Amino acid sequence: MVFDFLKRSAPVVPEQKASATGPVINYSGSGRVAWSPRDTVSLTKTGFLGNPIGFRAVKLIAETAASIPLVLQDCERRFDVHPMLSLMTRPNPVQGRAELFEAVYGQLLLSGNAYLEAVQGAALLPAELHVLRSDRMSLVPGADGWPVAYDYTVGNRKHRFDMTGGVTPICHIRNFHPQDDHYGFSPMQAAAVALDVHVAASHWSKALLDNAARPSGAFVYKGADGQSQLSTDQYDRLLNEMASHHQGARNAGRPMLLEGGLDWKPMGFSPSDMEFQKTKEAAAREIAIAFGVPPMLLGIPGDATYANYQEANRAFFRLTVLPLVSKVTANLSHWLSGFSGEEVALKPDMDQVPALATERDQQWARVGAADFLTPAEKRAILGLPSLAGDE
Repeated sequence: MVFDFLKRSAPVVPEQKASATGPVINYSGSGRVAWSPRDTVSLTKTGFLGNPIGFRAVKLIAETAASIPLVLQDCERRFDVHPMLSLMTRPNPVQGRAELFEAVYGQLLLSGNAYLEAVQGAALLPAELHVLRSDRMSLVPGADGWPVAYDYTVGNRKHRFDMTGGVTPICHIRNFHPQDDHYGFSPMQAAAVALDVHVAASHWSKALLDNAARPSGAFVYKGADGQSQLSTDQYDRLLNEMASHHQGARNAGRPMLLEGGLDWKPMGFSPSDMEFQKTKEAAAREIAIAFGVPPMLLGIPGDATYANYQEANRAFFRLTVLPLVSKVTANLSHWLSGFSGEEVALKPDMDQVPALATERDQQWARVGAADFLTPAEKRAILGLPSLAGDE
């Protein structure tokens, strides 16, 4: 309640026995910063489920990366039909290629780790691929430090994946972490402080709206007979009047009638309080930077790093999306090649990315006009496999 501070406290005892340093201790402890937990589950709830900037950044990267067309090739040719392409098209009965890769990229962004499970079928390649939740997976290292198993725990039930056989059933993709040998580092962890600031600023703004979008103040009672204290009936009537007619958004702006020697003294905002919106925008920009998303693409004002939206979109694809897709597809194709024994590479098809069309056209024109290059060298520069008879 806005006017809870008006409620009467217990009668003051004339003689109090307390340490003189008590108020100092309480005051110093009240200003400590309370940060949210840094584990994967808590960060996901705070930064993804409970924050629009973190949610949009993760969704934007994951959905964009999952929509990138993929090609499969070896050192000699590019495949139009291949069992691995069929597996990518429908990796399991409930997910298509886009849904599977969106889950992989989402897990990488939220936890720094992504786990894929291979369900072995009659053929050499897996019959199905499934993305496992990273917060439920734990690595079991061996004597040499390499993983010998992965434990997947749900409640009281645990399933162990043995990694000591020839073909491993789990593909573990992780981000770089300078201080951990087994688990990756999440962008959500790097943005944790900015997330706390942004969430706190949103709560502050919501509380301000609940309090009629103006700062609180104090009622000063000046009795005619020199008394400075309201009677019990007067006090209760004042509280009821404030709660019924002058609190909440629907009562914003309603004039207040003060009587009986009451005077309202508003307490204005300090300059630091007035900067909360700028603080919120600065925190949103830090969150976007941690994920590698140009703030302009998230609708954050005040950013003039890129000349226009087109340049920001091109930088987003070139610096964030394509490196992520290349990393995941390289790990995935190497893992799947171990099942079939066929060395093939799954790669993003950059010629089908609309945001990079201008760059690819210029590159094709430059390579095509280079008479000093052989056809084989031109194809290698463009990322194409060589043809039979190329020199």
